[in-house]
Amino acid sequence: MNRNLRWFEAVADCEQRGEPYVLVTVVGVTGSVPREPSSKMVITGEHIWDTIGGGHLEYLVTARAREALAVGRYDTRLEHFPLGASLGQCCGGSVSVLLEGQPGSDARLVVFGAGHVAQALMTIIGQLPWQVTLVDSRAEVFPADLAANITPVHSDDPVGDAPALCRGRHVLILTHNHQLDYDLCRALLDAGDAASIGLIGSQTKADRFRQRLAHRGYSAEQIASIRCPVGRSDVPGKRPMEVAVSITAELLSFGTASQTRGPRRGVSWPQLRDLMKAAETPQQPVETK
Repeated sequence: MNRNLRWFEAVADCEQRGEPYVLVTVVGVTGSVPREPSSKMVITGEHIWDTIGGGHLEYLVTARAREALAVGRYDTRLEHFPLGASLGQCCGGSVSVLLEGQPGSDARLVVFGAGHVAQALMTIIGQLPWQVTLVDSRAEVFPADLAANITPVHSDDPVGDAPALCRGRHVLILTHNHQLDYDLCRALLDAGDAASIGLIGSQTKADRFRQRLAHRGYSAEQIASIRCPVGRSDVPGKRPMEVAVSITAELLSFGTASQTRGPRRGVSWPQLRDLMKAAETPQQPVETK
């Protein structure tokens, strides 16, 4: 984690890693204040980047932002702070601050196999707010320039590691070895807690795996939970990038909790009007708890 980012770099970093954050902007000031309008800072549950002036004002804004993050409230709020003795800042002015909560992403994906299709997939998904774990037993096949949201895992036992890595996550099996693919399918079905399972391969491979799994006693419902061939059938092509596009389209169609929270409306006009009236009216300094 780079602690020395400017606010716009921090926003880009949080977006790429899918981490929730609050973007704080000074939208208006009166009198003597520590920072000018448009000053910004970024707040997450553990870190802050840049500053709106420091002091108790920044402490209070940070606390309110983290209270919202802690309960998953990603709204847009305007707040007004007279700078008085109770804030430990005797500037004599006042500051109006916009707090914009951003939910990040709860999309988690584990990919087994770092071959051609997986590498093409990483170039796409590295631009999306998914948190990806890329697993392979061959250290030399990992790309050197993986995006910040992709974590390579060199495992000498992918099958043994699969249950812990894949709990509650979407899984793609894209390895170079059919027997390894099959063993991973069994391990994930036995664990039974992956969000979804996708397996690369032809229809012939899919039929063969279904027969083998049925022979091993897995139920029709369990077997049907494995998507093979993986990807959308309406996206043609067999080149690695074409397959990667097909798989990505399928993944995006699943949606995530952060995508289904409902529309975000921002700050309403009555709120803006009330804040502007409050800013024009002499107030007592805001007391801290």
